Amino acid sequence: MSDSNNIHPDRLWAPWRKEYITKIDPPGGCIFCDLPEEGNDRKNLILHRGETAFVIMNRFPYNNGHLMVVPYHHTAELDELSDSELLELMHLIRQAQAALKKTLKPQGFNVGMNVGRIGGAGIADHLHLHVVPRWNGDTNFMPIIGGTKVISEALESTWEQLTGNFT
Repeated sequence: MSDSNNIHPDRLWAPWRKEYITKIDPPGGCIFCDLPEEGNDRKNLILHRGETAFVIMNRFPYNNGHLMVVPYHHTAELDELSDSELLELMHLIRQAQAALKKTLKPQGFNVGMNVGRIGGAGIADHLHLHVVPRWNGDTNFMPIIGGTKVISEALESTWEQLTGNFT
C-alpha cells in the first residue's frame, strides 16, 4: 500500500476516535441539548422523542446498536430529575431493549450510566443511560490488541432498522 495515504497493512486505524476526541466537549453547548433542538432526527440519530427524554444512537458505539436514553433536563445529578423524568427514562430503556431485540436480536444487554468525568462519563454535564446490545462472542482481541472496535453495520443502516420500532 502507498505511504502517501498513511495506510499500512500492519496497522489498525480507528479514525472515528479523532472525531470523538475533538467533539467530546463542543464549544458553547451540550450535544444532548443542542441535537434535539435542531429537529433533524435522521442526521442526529435520534430514534424516539418522549415527553421528558429521548433515545439517540451513540455515534461512537461500544457495539452495533449502542443507544443512549437522555433526559431533556440538562443536569449532571440524578437527584435533580423529577420522579416523572426518572420513570420515563426507565420506560425508554425498556422500549430501547424491545426495539433492539426485534431488529438486531441481541442475546443480552449492558444497561447503565457513568456519572461524572471520574466515573467515566464522556459527557459529564448531562446525564444519559447506555443500552448496549450484546451477543455471544462479541468481545474479541481487537479493542485490546488493536485498540479499535469492529462495528458491523453503518450507523445510518441501524437507525433505519430501529427508528420504526418505538411505540
